[in-house]
Amino acid sequence: MNSIQNISLRRATRDDIGVLIALEKTAAHKTYAAMTDEQEWQTEMEKGTIYLIQKGDITVGNISFQIKESDHAYLSGLMILSDYQGQGIAREAMTQVMEELKDIKRVDLVTHPHNTPAIMLYLSLGFKVESWKDNYFGDGEPRIVLSYLK
Repeated sequence: MNSIQNISLRRATRDDIGVLIALEKTAAHKTYAAMTDEQEWQTEMEKGTIYLIQKGDITVGNISFQIKESDHAYLSGLMILSDYQGQGIAREAMTQVMEELKDIKRVDLVTHPHNTPAIMLYLSLGFKVESWKDNYFGDGEPRIVLSYLK
């Protein structure tokens, strides 16, 4: 997948798990539940699709989703390295994934209520706030559920 910003998505394989863990470790904080365990990533790969986000030949993040039903997908993760945030990379990655999911009627995701940049991005792409879930990941932190309906 390519774009005019030189942002591309490359499907991750088991060989990329070390890269994914390294990326996630840089992002771990209160508003982002990072996956830093190899088994978690293997399970995620079995359940869905994971892309490495590339800017040229540099890996700057990842985005993942799971097809839950023929008309429902769950965006299970999106992270961009802090040095590359604010450059439209997450928007471009989301746009490319949403194009891939164009025949899916419902796409949903969760994010921390203090992750304002992510919330603003999702709202600008047409997602709507659906609900609030306390302790969603069992980490004691709440999450907002957002959905995109076609």
